[in-house]
Amino acid sequence: MTVLEGARERRVRTGGVELCVAELGDPERPTVVLVHGYPDSKEVWSEVAARLAGRFHVVLYDVRGHGRSTAPSPLRGGFTLEKLTDDFLAVADAVSPDRPVHLVGHDWGSVQSWEFVTVRRTEGRIASFTSMSGPCLDHFGHWIGGRLRRPTPRRVGQLLGQGAKSWYVYLLHTPVLPELAWRGPLGKGWPRLLERLESIPRGDYPTSSLPSDAAHGAWLYRDNVRRRLRRPREDAHAHVPVQLITPLDDVFLSKSLYDGLERWVPRLTRRSLPAKHWVPRTRPDRLADWIGEFVLAHENGGGGGEGGRRGPTPTGRYADRFGGQLVLVTGAASGIGRATALAFAASGARVIAVDRDAGGAVRTAEEALRSGAREAWAETADVSDERAMEELARKVAAEYGVVDVLVNNAGIGLAGPFLETTAEDWRQVLDVNLWGVIHGCRLFGRQMAERRQGGHIVNVASAAAYLPTRTLPAYGTSKAAVLMLSQSLRAELAGRGIGVSAVCPGFVNTGITSTARFVGVDAAEEKRRRQRVVRLFGLRNYRPEKVAAAIVRAVARNEPVVAITWEARGGRLLSRFAPGALRALARVEPRL
Repeated sequence: MTVLEGARERRVRTGGVELCVAELGDPERPTVVLVHGYPDSKEVWSEVAARLAGRFHVVLYDVRGHGRSTAPSPLRGGFTLEKLTDDFLAVADAVSPDRPVHLVGHDWGSVQSWEFVTVRRTEGRIASFTSMSGPCLDHFGHWIGGRLRRPTPRRVGQLLGQGAKSWYVYLLHTPVLPELAWRGPLGKGWPRLLERLESIPRGDYPTSSLPSDAAHGAWLYRDNVRRRLRRPREDAHAHVPVQLITPLDDVFLSKSLYDGLERWVPRLTRRSLPAKHWVPRTRPDRLADWIGEFVLAHENGGGGGEGGRRGPTPTGRYADRFGGQLVLVTGAASGIGRATALAFAASGARVIAVDRDAGGAVRTAEEALRSGAREAWAETADVSDERAMEELARKVAAEYGVVDVLVNNAGIGLAGPFLETTAEDWRQVLDVNLWGVIHGCRLFGRQMAERRQGGHIVNVASAAAYLPTRTLPAYGTSKAAVLMLSQSLRAELAGRGIGVSAVCPGFVNTGITSTARFVGVDAAEEKRRRQRVVRLFGLRNYRPEKVAAAIVRAVARNEPVVAITWEARGGRLLSRFAPGALRALARVEPRL
């Protein structure tokens, strides 16, 4: 049996059972009650609890019939939502008699917690509720009823989709068989299944009580599901603020299940993250951050405090996805890098703006705070310098944490014939455009992998990666390498929950044109060509903010390769279906 390190345990008697309750942290601080799901025990929360204990009074308890709590006798009728509500109130009165508690539930812990926050007898005992992977059965019943009454093709598809995801619910209603399976081969093989399907490493979770926990817990479904879905309550309105965290890859619950939830929850905050069902084990850092922020925002009905957001409320389209996430952008002083940092800031991310231009990085960080970033910092580094990047990675991990999203954007331009490009020219462009990306992926990607909580890497390549031209041999080669590196890295890191996207813009009006070098010509001609290119890109006037929006969208959707601008998309199609035409066009020397 797993014991939560440093926890104080007590027994709470209620309704003919004895509940095992564990406490961490200072009892004088706000109380956070974590309620586990099926077939778990309270130890499913151990990683999250450890991260919250420094700021809060954290309480975990084994639901009746699970872990070290006793089971009701008889089992039938002993797991109704009404009795589970009695249990919660008994725990809350024992651990926080004078102050309302902040409730957090996962899976069936969330299902029963929805009952707690929608019945009148708990009013005043709960300050806030964070729900994940467990809907209110009453809301679910109305969701089903609404789709049966108005069966549009989309709604029928949603019903069928959720019906398929709920296959296990039907099995748990069968007599005897679930108990036999859990006390036999399923109970023995469950840790291996979690490791394979959810990437949860084997260790002290699940606990040795799993077979009996799962056998008893089948009555959670039998005592409640059919009864509530057939006759859902009409008054199931939440009387507390609710934070809904939706794992986007949950194999048991459809995201559409929460459509229209605002009808029942007047004060609703939505969050989402790319993860499967067991997020308390696979994403404890993100959950602890969101839970802590939400608790502090609603402690005593107010906001602010150490968890208050600096600057305006985020308004970005993906605020539910990136709020609080740590995003590092290189080349952030100007152009695409600056626009990308500000786009993530508008979604409430914590932003690290990195550039060798220290002043520019500081200005971007300051603007990020004004744009909605919870926090923002500026760091100075040359991405081509391996030691500087290693020091940056160490500092970021030590002072800000492990990066959730890395955007390798820093780059330089170089144009001119291959035979006029010196070895030093090649070294300069490859050091920044390719080695800068390699350093970022290697250092920050390793930190993501070692944390085992997912992440995303964006490498800014270029349409030049697949559009050959006689005028950009060095630049195009560097970007083609970035594109191939990104696709190879995506394959390698997919099993670790880390996405990789290559972004390939076309002609974008940024400062790279004003600093690009032209080889094979004298200084005067180089200046003339640079001025002409700047003018042409200005006439095209494709803003870096559009590229930034595409980058944020690529991370949210985990897109592998994103071609931006019509010439980039058209060129990619030609590279796949008419490469000969591209080779012919590559021979044409543009008039600069």
